[in-house]
Amino acid sequence: MAHCQRLADAPTPEELFTGQWQNRPSVLDEYKPYLDDRWNDGCTNAWRLWEEIVPLGYKGSYQRVRAYLHKKRTSPRPVTARPPSPRAVAGWILRRPENLTETETLQLKAVRAHCPELDALTRHVRSFATMLTDRQGQHLPDWLDAVRQDDLPSLHTLAAGIDRDRAAVIAGLTLPWNSGVVEGHVNRLKMLKRQMFGRAGFHLLRKRVLLA
Repeated sequence: MAHCQRLADAPTPEELFTGQWQNRPSVLDEYKPYLDDRWNDGCTNAWRLWEEIVPLGYKGSYQRVRAYLHKKRTSPRPVTARPPSPRAVAGWILRRPENLTETETLQLKAVRAHCPELDALTRHVRSFATMLTDRQGQHLPDWLDAVRQDDLPSLHTLAAGIDRDRAAVIAGLTLPWNSGVVEGHVNRLKMLKRQMFGRAGFHLLRKRVLLA
């Protein structure tokens, strides 16, 4: 009875969206970081913000935007977008910046702004990717020094491993040659051996390789 009375006394339709429905995925979720940024910039007009996110790909209704901003305006606690999953953040960091959508770029920007460690990690990953793709192995010593300046234990472990074989890593990041072809042949041999349940001797394996 109390539940029915609460619904009957709700001053606005937005007040009805409480309880289990609040945690369900919404088409607005990926645009909430953008709305949060614009809200913090001082733009609180729901219609204007709806017009801004439609070109970004938002296909939901204006009412959803209005309800979200109404909740931000009236809630006693700060209302912001739900944090993205670790897998999503890792994917954004590992992909080329130009391959991210505008909303993904905004979400990653928000994550980096709220977490200095992830901001530093993003910088190091992207600078290493640039060394790898542009063959800039001469920058590796500077990259290792920069990694050690930040409190990122997992990267420190990686840096220590690279440092133990620095010359080879620099060569790999600089020279045009690699062992990709050899690794491909090794994987093919392993596949053929697995197909025969590990019982392939050298002579049989040789014949299968030549016939393949």
